[in-house]
Amino acid sequence: MSNTGHPKGLYLIFATSTAERFSYFGMRAILILYLTQALCMDPQMATSIYGSYTGLVYLAPLLGGYIADKYWGIRKSITWGIIMMSIGQFLMFGSASVYEQRELSQWLMYVGLALLILGNGSFKPTTSAMVGKLYRPNDPRLDSAYTIYYMGVNVGAFIAPLACGFFGETGNPADFKWGFLIAAVVTILLFIIFQTQKNKYLKGPDGEELGIIPDAKLKQNGRSEESRDLSPEEQQETKRKQQRTYLKLGLLTVALVALFAYLFDDWVSVGIFTACIVCPVSIMMDDKLTRIERDRIWVIYIIAFFVIFFWAAYEQAGASLNLFAAQQTDRVFFGWEMPASWTQSFNAIFVVILAAVAPYVWSYLHKRNMEPTAPTKQAIGLLLLSLGYLFICIGVKDLQPGVKVSIIWITGLYFIHTLGEISLSPIGLSMVNKLTPARFASLMMGIWFMSTASANKFAGMLGGLYPEEGKVKSLLGIQIETLFDFFMIFVIMSAVASIILFFLSKKLQQMMHGVE
Repeated sequence: MSNTGHPKGLYLIFATSTAERFSYFGMRAILILYLTQALCMDPQMATSIYGSYTGLVYLAPLLGGYIADKYWGIRKSITWGIIMMSIGQFLMFGSASVYEQRELSQWLMYVGLALLILGNGSFKPTTSAMVGKLYRPNDPRLDSAYTIYYMGVNVGAFIAPLACGFFGETGNPADFKWGFLIAAVVTILLFIIFQTQKNKYLKGPDGEELGIIPDAKLKQNGRSEESRDLSPEEQQETKRKQQRTYLKLGLLTVALVALFAYLFDDWVSVGIFTACIVCPVSIMMDDKLTRIERDRIWVIYIIAFFVIFFWAAYEQAGASLNLFAAQQTDRVFFGWEMPASWTQSFNAIFVVILAAVAPYVWSYLHKRNMEPTAPTKQAIGLLLLSLGYLFICIGVKDLQPGVKVSIIWITGLYFIHTLGEISLSPIGLSMVNKLTPARFASLMMGIWFMSTASANKFAGMLGGLYPEEGKVKSLLGIQIETLFDFFMIFVIMSAVASIILFFLSKKLQQMMHGVE
């Protein structure tokens, strides 16, 4: 393999990720519409369920990454992830088929969503980690590889809302089942692609087959040798250290559960926010970490904190922005009204186009010593997100309820947001891969996705502030009465996070200890 081309395994991961994202984004595009139009939930309840589901989808990779690293290996984790996602999609189809039987329909939906969460948890961190394993350490092609991988994610995200929305969002609640069925069929296709091609293409830079043996077992012999070198007294001391560590983590967990149970009224929020603190702390308590490894992991944690604000605003796409597209966006073209779910494809097609250009832009800047550092790219992404919401604020200023605005406003928002996403997300994936100690590869990728888990749950909470006639809503004592007030929340939140991260970027770059 040349230094300019990419391993063929990257394109298999590209194809499988395309199909998996089709499954996820197809269902996501119509989920909140299904909840509000078929199951007749109010927007606040619907956005809460949406936030809990998408939050848990991004929390589950922590468990999936741990199981892959220690027990199953990457290939087995991907296989079981696809199986669970397939069953979950068919249960969503079943739920929509009996939507008039509310109790049965909701039970089928909750079980289906649970399996989709577990399936995504097994699939997502393992494919992301597999991309890095195709290359040697410090390979200059890695940023480009993650951008190509990200394109695959968004090819699926572009096609899915079009297909699932066309057949599912027809104005007849009974038709939502067809959107879920299409997502289920594509998931089965993903299973076939992966099972038939994995042995041929999933190989490392030296030709070894990847993902068969868990990373923990690869290092088991080395650890066994180390333990045999310890005296009985040293082994006892090691055991006591582990017990003290578990006790500290247990006490921290209890304290955080109590705190979040006081602050929030649902256990999904308590679980997500507790896990998003306890799990990163547990890694930092590993006494085998070197100073440089600790510094690099701190960089991941700090940037992950700021990324929460990015995704909390960005993920309004499937919640409040989807409602905005359905209720107050003019989608009529030559007498035909475009399904609101189709607006979910705007971001994805922009990503596919811009992701093809981004590697050349970064390469051009790198050759001239002008390329921003990874932390600075994250800050730029947050700033662009703020500008996207500022753009739509112009469109909805003084807008009256029931009046629709041109589709150009939501299109412009998605375009600006995509510029921000390209600056932040694939660069973040690449950064995690470069900074993470090898023994924590999938687990740290899972922790990176935990920031998105917190963000999605936070997004659901903020989405509940979407203005509704006859309801008074407020944030920090400030009333949210209009769409302008609502979207300004995200302008201010993203801009403040961006400015702080800009100031921290130089220090974070130093803590990366030479990793570019």
